[in-house]
Amino acid sequence: MSTTLRRIAACAAGTALTVLGAAVPAAHAETAPAVNLATNPGFEIPTLPLADWGSIPGWQCAAGEAVLNTAARTGGSALTVTPAGDSSNGECTQTLAVRPNTTYTYSAWVRGNYVFLGATGTGNDVAPSWVQSTQGNWQKLTTRFTTGATNSTVKLYLHGWYQQGAFSADDVELSGPAVDPAWATWNMPTNDKVVFFTIDDGWQRTGDAAQFIETNKLPVTVFPLPMPSGFEPDYFKRVSAVPGSSVEVHTVSHRDLTTLSAAEQQAEICDGRDAVTKRYGTVPKVFRPPYFAFNADTLQAAANCGLRTVLTATADYSWGASNSYRGGLQAGDVVIFHFADSLAGDLQRALTDATAAGLTVAGLRNYVG
Repeated sequence: MSTTLRRIAACAAGTALTVLGAAVPAAHAETAPAVNLATNPGFEIPTLPLADWGSIPGWQCAAGEAVLNTAARTGGSALTVTPAGDSSNGECTQTLAVRPNTTYTYSAWVRGNYVFLGATGTGNDVAPSWVQSTQGNWQKLTTRFTTGATNSTVKLYLHGWYQQGAFSADDVELSGPAVDPAWATWNMPTNDKVVFFTIDDGWQRTGDAAQFIETNKLPVTVFPLPMPSGFEPDYFKRVSAVPGSSVEVHTVSHRDLTTLSAAEQQAEICDGRDAVTKRYGTVPKVFRPPYFAFNADTLQAAANCGLRTVLTATADYSWGASNSYRGGLQAGDVVIFHFADSLAGDLQRALTDATAAGLTVAGLRNYVG
């Protein structure tokens, strides 16, 4: 059995266990334990490898305004933001998944003048917590909100004020019950005679592959990393222009997530989500773990980032291969490709096999809840 098929087989076994586990009823929101949902709450995660704009892991801050430093309240580092000029308040934000009709407490320790802490998109307007001056000391700001009946995400923010100098923050906490873990699958169970084409990474971007997708009107799901996506974002817009196509999440640095802590996994996935949203103007729904490697922490981290599906594949047609774990393409199969010099030929080979099996290529987004 080839390395690719062994990888897919191992993934299948893990996915089967995950799906069986998902059948157990989740804890009700009122009885689920309160946990800290914040991404990189202590600012202890260093800048991730290949981070494409040098942001603080887990946080979206204005370019050039935010840094990590060792003047921490606890741990080894804290956030310091220096608003640029008189047109910035130095805001840093992060978006997290939450349960509807549920109360959460958001807090952080801050230092500086005119520091504000709050949340938007909660479904119920809540005034921010703020302090005029901490007198050079660390001071805790806290606010509480209850999500609306249809709210599934909230945006947390921290910011200073215009022309009021730098502020620092540490030990952030969003306390409340987590959403249920994401669902892991290697295919899309359906009675429709369809297969799904997915393309990873983005390091080699060829015109013949883009033309093949356009000519054959193939709806593809692309999982570009932020760095190659940043080199040529218009290319990924072009290859995902066929209706039904979408751009989804593949982490920031393509590390094996099972070697990382739960906190690092969440930063990798949420930052990948933010890169897609910023560049392409769409909110992704699907996460593909690098090397198909994931564990229970991955499923919870993906869910905390608002991604309900963790997707691997049932067939690999990358780099001249034609590997299918199930012995041939079948309805609902997910085929993985990579952006490589061989991509146009890989797509042609897979399309030929799919057509011979009576299958058409469908858009994944149409089958993901």
